Amino acid sequence: MPRERRGPRSVRPLRASAAELQGCAPRLGAHVSVAGGMARGIAHAEMLGCTALQVFVKNQQRWVGRSLGDDDVAAWRDERVRELVRGSLAHASYLINLGSPDDILWRRSRHAMHDEMQRCQQLGIPALVVHPGAHVGSGAQRALRRIARALRWLLGRKDAAHVSILLECTAGQGTSLGHRFEHLAWLIDESGASKRLGVCIDTCHLLAAGYDLRGNYESVFDELDQVVGLERVRAFHLNDSKCPLGGRVDRHAGIGQGHLGRAFFRKLLRDARFERIPMVLETPGGLEGDRRNLRLLRSFLRGRVRRA
Repeated sequence: MPRERRGPRSVRPLRASAAELQGCAPRLGAHVSVAGGMARGIAHAEMLGCTALQVFVKNQQRWVGRSLGDDDVAAWRDERVRELVRGSLAHASYLINLGSPDDILWRRSRHAMHDEMQRCQQLGIPALVVHPGAHVGSGAQRALRRIARALRWLLGRKDAAHVSILLECTAGQGTSLGHRFEHLAWLIDESGASKRLGVCIDTCHLLAAGYDLRGNYESVFDELDQVVGLERVRAFHLNDSKCPLGGRVDRHAGIGQGHLGRAFFRKLLRDARFERIPMVLETPGGLEGDRRNLRLLRSFLRGRVRRA
């Protein structure tokens, strides 16, 4: 899971790859810190040569955050960073549980999600990623119904009508839902199949949930297409996994340093089906870790050419 982190200031900027800039490869970036102001996230992303980024739009460990200032909004609306913001995502607070059986916590989660969607709309961030929720003992089907009910309500808020919701696949740790493609497909259908409802694929989570991305790459994405539809895949979190296949534990590792390995990420980045989709790191190691991982990912794109 991403955490707010600070990195050294005196670092040499990276550059985006030619393939990214030409639009024949995914947009690459990282979850960046906005500690000290939203503009800090843009500076961090520019230092990494990002063509995509992910941020928290408020303190992820609090229900209520400070209002966005005029400077925050202006920085993200600046013409200079418009292309970068177009490939941006926000990640919802980890306190949010749209599947909670507790009515007070469920309503609080729903309103906190609405607040974050409004913040995204202010900043021009097009999509908010959220973990679907956890049943905490109430049973999966009951929790899925509550999540769908919350999603219908959220998608109906006119003051956040330009923001999409991306349901993140989970590792299936504890009672969390979203670790099966069927969960995601059911939620999309039950929520009215809005075009504003999509999926974020976390590579670490998918392996930990039991989908063998390393050994059966094509089969996993064929199943995803059949059950959910690849057109619903709007973003990726690029994380290797400390947890082995099917271990159902959420433990991120640097690219090539876990059970997925470099060959998988090379194949994913060169997969023409995912051209121009934002792919962001949530790997350990702070700014220097992001630099290492982005260099490695961009090396996989060398020689990448546009499809005829």
